[in-house]
Amino acid sequence: MRLFGILLLSLCFWTSQSVFKIPLKIFAGKFNASVQLDLRPLTQNEDAADRGLSLASDPAGTVNFLDMINNLKGDSGRGYYMEMVIGTPGQTLNVLVDTGSSNFAVAAAAHPYITHYFNRALSNTYKSAERTVAVKYTQGEWEGELGSDHITIPQGPSGTIIINIAAILVSEGFFLPEINWQGILGLAYPLLARPDPSVEPFFNSVVRQTGIPDVFSLQMCGAGVSASTTADPAGGSLIMGGVEPTLYRGSVWYTPILEEWYYQVEVLKLEVGDQNLNLDCKEYNSDKAIVDSGTTLLRLPGNVFNAVVEAIMETSLIQGFSAGFFGGTKLACWVRGESPWRFFPKISIYLRATNASESFRITILPQLYVQPVTDIDGTLDCFRFGISPSANGLVIGATVMEGFYVIFDRVKKRVGFAVSTCAENSDEPMAEIAGPFLAEGVASDCTAGVSLREPLMWVIVYALMAVCALVLIILLILLILPCRRHRDGEITDESSLVRHRIK
Repeated sequence: MRLFGILLLSLCFWTSQSVFKIPLKIFAGKFNASVQLDLRPLTQNEDAADRGLSLASDPAGTVNFLDMINNLKGDSGRGYYMEMVIGTPGQTLNVLVDTGSSNFAVAAAAHPYITHYFNRALSNTYKSAERTVAVKYTQGEWEGELGSDHITIPQGPSGTIIINIAAILVSEGFFLPEINWQGILGLAYPLLARPDPSVEPFFNSVVRQTGIPDVFSLQMCGAGVSASTTADPAGGSLIMGGVEPTLYRGSVWYTPILEEWYYQVEVLKLEVGDQNLNLDCKEYNSDKAIVDSGTTLLRLPGNVFNAVVEAIMETSLIQGFSAGFFGGTKLACWVRGESPWRFFPKISIYLRATNASESFRITILPQLYVQPVTDIDGTLDCFRFGISPSANGLVIGATVMEGFYVIFDRVKKRVGFAVSTCAENSDEPMAEIAGPFLAEGVASDCTAGVSLREPLMWVIVYALMAVCALVLIILLILLILPCRRHRDGEITDESSLVRHRIK
């Protein structure tokens, strides 16, 4: 009995310490903007009306998508952010756009890495919910107070919106040197909201209060651009309420959203160059596969990452390339002006199409995953590897998303991809999309048998905690009450709970 109690106490302790992390990884470092984007005036695609863009129209006239173009600043290294005005009178802050979390959170106390923060005491409309909230990401964490306030979006839907705000009071590893944002805009579903799904996420509030369609789309224009410590050479667009056809070329291809928590999709296979990795498709979806703008790199499950690196080393024209480059511990440098991209192959991700028997392929060129980060003495250009191993699933992060205009169609539960108009280098596109392909030879469900989803795990955790509480009560009763004896005086193992549980 005592051994059983010890085991249950151990289980309770483990349960209370369980942590579920949201993928967010921003690369911190010093950069040099030696490459500039060609942001030429964008033109309307003539065949836009033929691609099912009904959601882009706004009969109420409350949204002008053209006004939202270039409403993002930043780059993949330090994140893409947009300007928000919070409170009454308004306080202007920059917030990181993150499709991999669901809380709207802003700094509410001074921090060495941020220039200013949201002062709740100065807002006449701020209301505290008298609840604490905490979020842990793959990198960094914060704690604070849950409340609500009015916000306006200078380059977004018109009007004032009341939203839930997490006021960040304490953080560790979340705000980083040389960033220019003071909060985070979680655009995922309520199931990821903290402290629980009853906290309505930002975009849900925007849709409910403004009546815009439950669709947003994202263009991130940092492809092939090294970040600068003094200015933001890149930027992008967050279109709330639909799709802006001038931000992409060609057709849009859609893949279903499997579950409404993260934007979870189904990856069927990967190719390096023309070489199929020939892995079981369940390997690609181990744990989950998601589309996450808040994660800097393309993150792959361990076995998939190793297979990709091996294939790159086999097909690369560089012999004896340093393993430290692929492991993220070393930069690769070339004489300034010499491009390393010709030495590396394309990488393709096959996603299941809305027609389950078909797939389509999104392809990134080396300019997207061999990323310029700095120069040395003005003589060398240095690059990092934009792919990393992951312990919690496959993450299609900024490394891939910078090549595409990505549409989060929450009405029809699908994510769309089209080649971005700003993903070009010397007028050559850095991304490609093709299809349809028959999904032959691929399992009908590549996600079967993967590990438990986070919401279900939370249910299990809470259930175990309830059981643990009950067991603790039982143990206390056993310790306090005397053991019952038979007439012969021997101690019995009869439980007091059995005798008294109906009282």
